[in-house]
Amino acid sequence: MLNDQLFVFGYRQEFLEQLGAHYAKSPMAAADFVSNLGDVSALSMNHSELVESRFFSDVRKPFGVQDIIWFPALRTGGRMASLHASRSEKIAHYQKREIDLFKLLAPHVCRALAISDALDIRTLKSEMLERTLDALVAGVYLTARDGRVVYMNAAAERQVRTGGSIRLVNNRLSPTDPAARAVLSRAIDQAGRDDTEIDTSAHSLAIPDAGGAGYVATFLPVASGQRRSTVAPFSASCAVFMQDPVQAPLMPGEAFARLHGLTGGELRVLLALAEGLGGKEAADMLGISEPTLRTHLQHMFSKTGTSRQSKLLQLLHNSTPPIRASQLPAPRA
Repeated sequence: MLNDQLFVFGYRQEFLEQLGAHYAKSPMAAADFVSNLGDVSALSMNHSELVESRFFSDVRKPFGVQDIIWFPALRTGGRMASLHASRSEKIAHYQKREIDLFKLLAPHVCRALAISDALDIRTLKSEMLERTLDALVAGVYLTARDGRVVYMNAAAERQVRTGGSIRLVNNRLSPTDPAARAVLSRAIDQAGRDDTEIDTSAHSLAIPDAGGAGYVATFLPVASGQRRSTVAPFSASCAVFMQDPVQAPLMPGEAFARLHGLTGGELRVLLALAEGLGGKEAADMLGISEPTLRTHLQHMFSKTGTSRQSKLLQLLHNSTPPIRASQLPAPRA
């Protein structure tokens, strides 16, 4: 994940660089995933569990940071933001008075960022839609009424360049398989008709290549209402999505944790194990004991209805979002 400091006061550049490099696995990032907007947290609330973590040894201790207080302030499909403050070793941990003051400040910051984000979305609607489509693992093709391709996202461009299953012929989609070519052509043609009685539901078909692989394509007519207004900048009448069944997207964090009620500590353990670390390696990285890690696992088994680590990781994998790793929204300080 990326971590951009939008406004900074009183921090050394070296500390900010270390914080950015380690932020994705920090207690703040994990808590931001499972906390509600405006919920105030401080590292001192879980000091005993975090004092041996790498975040403590690599970030807090070298720069004399004793405590950090923060709250998540914005969480949308495209961005996350949070507000942080910290204290050096020369000053006591944050106490109830400071936490209460942050709680008073939190709703005003959240409201201001929500208004700002809404204005940005209205101003940059088409640009943000295009960036969102480019983030998808699936190829997205938008076609006009006459069948011409009017837009392809980055994944679609890669699929066409490969040319094993799908190509562009006279600026129209042309599967290499004749049967798939005929079905897709009819579907796009039907979607472009001025006929209010056409079926506007989504349909899927196979787009094979000569080697026995290929894509699964889903085409969705853009008939009227919100669908048409959403793709209006592209003058499209049909959206075609092509997914490589072999290509697996990055594992999620926030949605999975919220769905199953995981705590920040449980989520950090799960994401460490999802990276392929063994129990001892994950415990060392997080600065916790193996019994503590096993306790977190047992709690997650109970919450997710699983009984083994492999089943838990499979459940996480089945919740993968269809986006590329470089496009995931990132916590911000």
